[in-house]
Amino acid sequence: MADNFSKNRQLDAFDLKILGVLAHDGRIAVTDLAARVGLSRTPCQQRLTRLIETGVILGFRAVIDPRPLGLDHIAYTEVKLSDTREAALQDFNRAVRAIDEVEECHMIASSFDYLLKVRTANIARFRAVLGEKISRLPHVTSTSTFVVMEAVKDSASPQKG
Repeated sequence: MADNFSKNRQLDAFDLKILGVLAHDGRIAVTDLAARVGLSRTPCQQRLTRLIETGVILGFRAVIDPRPLGLDHIAYTEVKLSDTREAALQDFNRAVRAIDEVEECHMIASSFDYLLKVRTANIARFRAVLGEKISRLPHVTSTSTFVVMEAVKDSASPQKG
């Protein structure tokens, strides 16, 4: 959907302002959003609706601190597959989505095929997830893990670049 949006119409300065405000406060009232971006309520609501309907805004969610939930351990795991034909990639993609502990999965152009961000309670739980779930994913031949000692910056908000 977002591709259709970009082909038909580029995001303008108001759209970008709306996205910037929402990236930091997804619960802002439309009237407050309109005031922050310099529009009246109705055009702001129309733009917001269009951004949602065209898939530029994928959804809204609460950003939860994982520490009170006891999920303090983060590891990044490189995964190498034995087969990288499309069917094998789709098998892997489908299976990895079912592992709750995998927060992110990215296909990588490198000496390995995927990079996973895995969040667990501790190293023992990570070891179990790696051995019982990740290593058993379709076509996995090897893994290599990097354990996070400290998250210096952890932000899902897109930044201008």
